Amino acid sequence: MTFLRRFAIRHCSLSRGLGALSPASLGAPGSVTLHRLGVEKLPSRGRPFTGHNDTHTSWLHTETPESVEVDLKRLDGEDTGREGRSLNLYAFRNQETELNGIAEVLMCRQKAKNALGRVFVSQMRELVSSLHHDTAVRVVVFRSLVQGVFCAGADLKERAEMNHSDSDLFVHGLRSLMTEIALLPMPTVAAVDGFALGGGLELALACDLRTAANSAQMGLIETTRGLLPGAGGSQRLPRAVGFALAKELIFTGRRVDGQRAVDMGLVNRATEQNSDGDAAYREALSLAREILPQAPIAVRMAKEAMNRGMEVDITSGMAIERMCYARVIPTRDRQEGMAAFIEKRPPRYTGE
Repeated sequence: MTFLRRFAIRHCSLSRGLGALSPASLGAPGSVTLHRLGVEKLPSRGRPFTGHNDTHTSWLHTETPESVEVDLKRLDGEDTGREGRSLNLYAFRNQETELNGIAEVLMCRQKAKNALGRVFVSQMRELVSSLHHDTAVRVVVFRSLVQGVFCAGADLKERAEMNHSDSDLFVHGLRSLMTEIALLPMPTVAAVDGFALGGGLELALACDLRTAANSAQMGLIETTRGLLPGAGGSQRLPRAVGFALAKELIFTGRRVDGQRAVDMGLVNRATEQNSDGDAAYREALSLAREILPQAPIAVRMAKEAMNRGMEVDITSGMAIERMCYARVIPTRDRQEGMAAFIEKRPPRYTGE
């Protein structure tokens, strides 16, 4: 997992809707075949690899026949307004914004609209696991590279082929995946630029923060399919919008757009969709950039205090807060924060 943490893993995110490079492009200057690194293909097991770093993104190039449905990208360097739109990063022109510390989980199962199938879930679990102990990552953004879709929810074609036992085990695995996402120590942001239905909304609910395009459609629609939310939605939606409203949304299977979602507290920010179809992603990146300058250990401890505290009574919550606060006191970042205040300068936090 060391290499997963050190390099961003690139393939499907070169451009929106790009599934693979054509053989003819292999000879073009600067073009390469980019594939995701699976655990079974780590260099320690004898597979060749090469690494390459550029100003904005770290890359790892390997050879694997496995289709890439979920990918990982680490943003490096500064956004200096370079020309280019493949990452939708350079829209922030005429700004110099430090991007080190942002990682993106990219969902790119094009034909199935990011439906939660076996391969998709396996790859998502692998990448989320790689992030758990990565102290260099300060914010994670979950986004889709499929136009008009965040995540369409369950893969009903796969599900139809499962017996009762297989289906129960698979949904249990989905539930545990959403828990792993929720337990990531750094802040997470879901950028909902399109449909987020059923398990797709449950994935977004597992994130700390959510941005959405006004045109996005979100809903826990399981009751319209003879089911109920089974990947955490019945528990996380009430905590996000309140029990009465959550019951109404789940009982009716209603869908809401981005503006309604922000009004009810389901998402943090909503914005008009743009011509590129990635307005929520840009808003998520803007939010991530607001988090980046803050002391990373303090941010992580604040997340832990809130997440653990909301599950217990307030007296126990105060004890959790004290424990988290005690872990921040001996850090160099706390000393840096105090020194910067006294010297009237911006702090330079290192995560130590």
